[in-house]
Amino acid sequence: MKLRFIFAFTAFLLTFLVSQSLTISLSLALFILVFLSMAYRKSISKRYLAIQESAPELIDLLISGVQSGLSLNETLVGLADRGPEVLRPYFRKFKSDLFITGDFEKSITQLKIEIGHHSIDQILECLAMAKILGSNELLSILRLLGSFIREDLSLRSEIAVKQNWIKNSAHISAAAPWILLLLLSTQPTTASAYSTRTGAVVLITGLLLTIFAYLWMNFLSKLPEPERIFSGTTHVGNP
Repeated sequence: MKLRFIFAFTAFLLTFLVSQSLTISLSLALFILVFLSMAYRKSISKRYLAIQESAPELIDLLISGVQSGLSLNETLVGLADRGPEVLRPYFRKFKSDLFITGDFEKSITQLKIEIGHHSIDQILECLAMAKILGSNELLSILRLLGSFIREDLSLRSEIAVKQNWIKNSAHISAAAPWILLLLLSTQPTTASAYSTRTGAVVLITGLLLTIFAYLWMNFLSKLPEPERIFSGTTHVGNP
């Protein structure tokens, strides 16, 4: 959060030194602040994608643990050190919760809440059902679920590759006018023109339109996510 404001303030100072225009400097600083905020949101979505891509590896590790004769508790606790990198902090928390409370179902539910991903919900729900009903079919269920998740990842990856060139074009289109404005602001006539009330209105309107267009592009290109059916507490076997 602080870095975004630091970058925006730095951009304001540098632009003001070049253009000597308070209006242009503020507009560019706001532009950078807004798009750094959007970039932060994208970093959160990258974490979500990393969790999704780790699901097949998680299933393979669970199958390996069960096949080696470990209990479900031992298998899940071992993921705190041997699990997918992005999921290790969550399984460390699960390990701590399980040792403190001794309640497997409650710890699994808390783990689902903290990870917050539909694929992980499905995997953990399978484990919760196996803990209550027995694990006779657990391996076949995990293999089938792993196959579905891999197919979904493959399809989403194919769609994302086709969308990337459109997104990159949108990024360039959004930044180009502001880069041009920065270059033109070195001219005294441009700086004086945008320092007027009319110039300020043009800059604000341009900023709002750029933000709207960028958000609309991201909205249209966003793939729908499946609903988290198993996000709540497991009630298997209860009336």
